[in-house]
Amino acid sequence: MTESGDGAASAPFDLTGKVALVTGGNGGIGLGMAEGLARAGAAVAIWGRDGTKLETAAGKLAQYGAPVHTAMVDVSDADAVASATEDTVRRLGRIDAVFANAGVGGRTKFLDLDPSELHRVLATDLDGALWTLREAARHMVARAETGDPGGALVTISSVSAIRGAPTLQSYAAAKGALASVTRGLAVEFGRHAIRANTIIPGWIRTEMTAGSFDRPHVQEAILKRVPIRRWGTSADFAGLAVYLASDASAYHTGDTLVVDGGYTVS
Repeated sequence: MTESGDGAASAPFDLTGKVALVTGGNGGIGLGMAEGLARAGAAVAIWGRDGTKLETAAGKLAQYGAPVHTAMVDVSDADAVASATEDTVRRLGRIDAVFANAGVGGRTKFLDLDPSELHRVLATDLDGALWTLREAARHMVARAETGDPGGALVTISSVSAIRGAPTLQSYAAAKGALASVTRGLAVEFGRHAIRANTIIPGWIRTEMTAGSFDRPHVQEAILKRVPIRRWGTSADFAGLAVYLASDASAYHTGDTLVVDGGYTVS
């Protein structure tokens, strides 16, 4: 499907006929985005490393009636990403939007940080996103060269990339780099009508972050600084994912969109 911006006004958020890939789409923010995309009519591919979670997530997405494809993929493995991308295109026909969301946490006192911990985090959170974006961009450029331009590359960063967070230096390094990478992609691939944007989540309650939210001092220190006065949820990312995958965002690229309930401006 070409994305000229023409005709999008009639149903700007209808994703029928589009295919979206969400890495780490079997839980948390990724699943929230995948549900929004499927509900809007997109066929959705979700990659993850936990087969049981993939199966459960696929069951949730199936209720919306659009095709769903799941795959066990370790995004830190460049060859595995290339193979999985080919398989996803073979099964679903194309990829119109990719959400590079797969990530791991990393909380270590900086003076105790060692190479193995640093590279464990970077391998998934930064390298894995790069391999995913590279393969998706290759596919989108190839389509453009046959007269079918357009596509959306989306990275999922973190509020730790723009606000200091103790003990999260390795995580922040990866997430901060993603925003810079994405701006470069927006410039490099814009001529193919491929846009690239970054989402920066704030304090979002997911399986990966659950432990932090149960601590009284976190409740006291953080929640009072969130103007909307609640933690974010995975569902808060469904609408934004639909917008970024849709023709409504055909002229929106190189941006960083903060979803944090107002935390960073309070």
